[in-house]
Amino acid sequence: MAHVRLNGITKRFGAHTALENLDLEIEDGQFFVLLGPTGAGKTTTLRLIAGLEKPTAGSIEIGGVDVGDWGAAERDVALVLQQYSLYPRYTVRQNLEFPLKSNIRRMAQPDIDQRVARAAKTLRIEHLLERKVDRLSGGEMQRVSIGRAIVRSPRIFLMDEPLSNLDAKLRETLRSELKDLQMKLGATFLFVTHDQIEAMSMGDKVGVLNDGRLAQVGTPYEIYHHPRDTYVAGFVGSPAMNLLPADLLGDRMRVPSGAIEFAVGPALRARLGRSSGPITLGIRAENVHLDPAGSIEARVWGVENHGVEKIVTLKTGDCLFKATMPATIATAIDEPMRLSFDQSRLHAFDAATGLNLSLEGRALEAAE
Repeated sequence: MAHVRLNGITKRFGAHTALENLDLEIEDGQFFVLLGPTGAGKTTTLRLIAGLEKPTAGSIEIGGVDVGDWGAAERDVALVLQQYSLYPRYTVRQNLEFPLKSNIRRMAQPDIDQRVARAAKTLRIEHLLERKVDRLSGGEMQRVSIGRAIVRSPRIFLMDEPLSNLDAKLRETLRSELKDLQMKLGATFLFVTHDQIEAMSMGDKVGVLNDGRLAQVGTPYEIYHHPRDTYVAGFVGSPAMNLLPADLLGDRMRVPSGAIEFAVGPALRARLGRSSGPITLGIRAENVHLDPAGSIEARVWGVENHGVEKIVTLKTGDCLFKATMPATIATAIDEPMRLSFDQSRLHAFDAATGLNLSLEGRALEAAE
């Protein structure tokens, strides 16, 4: 069993608190992604699970056993880092064999050969086995680095931004391959990243870290469509959710900075319940629609072409917000547009606390 549980973990480095009262659960065989910006505490969490750091407070369990007094080798975890951590003068085969020849394992050569062959076939690097590592490309080196972890058959794979040094096309390929690999192995993966595309495309569950605290844990769908607060809403999504200071007064929604005002329909009222007063209105870019009869008028401020779609920045009054549109729609700077919002998808966040006021957001928070 590779079920991982962190209970009330706090980690301090002198006066700096990297993690504070962190509770986290990773199920056996799950691909769990820890997402957050630089300095959020992602790598510290990974190092604590690996046994490379000791928590200031709290406990860590692997397979239901407290491993607080266990060293890194005893925990049987494998680390894959963005720096590859390979021996450049060794061949690929020698690099893959190396962790199997340690004093802890001392495996027989036939068993080592079998594991190396299986890992090489899985990662499609069989043709590279006799090549020196310093003659490999970045993508090939990362495959070898992952292979060094696979040959050990560890209880848990811990991956610290392993794709961040690769070009965009190769990252896309390896994202798919890593997810496929995890499913084939049935292994427990903890994948640390600041890249939300990696998180949303690979994770069974995603945990969003904010300044050493866990802001939300959920499926990629839950994180995107039901963000717990404005931090998650603004961090997850490309482009980020539009967050506009607004007033909810009876059956009217008003955004003073943009002179935006519209009637609150049944769909939005059902989401918000009895909420009223100052709020932060959350609007995903894909929920802004061109509508000749729409009550919102804005002008095109900027256009980003992304192939099949474009991201259009719109301005009304002092307010800027983004909308996604098909690439076939003609747009020109300063062109006026009439718009409406999909009210069944709008969010309202408490103006003071930032917490999601929608009924789905409250239900999610209560469940957790």
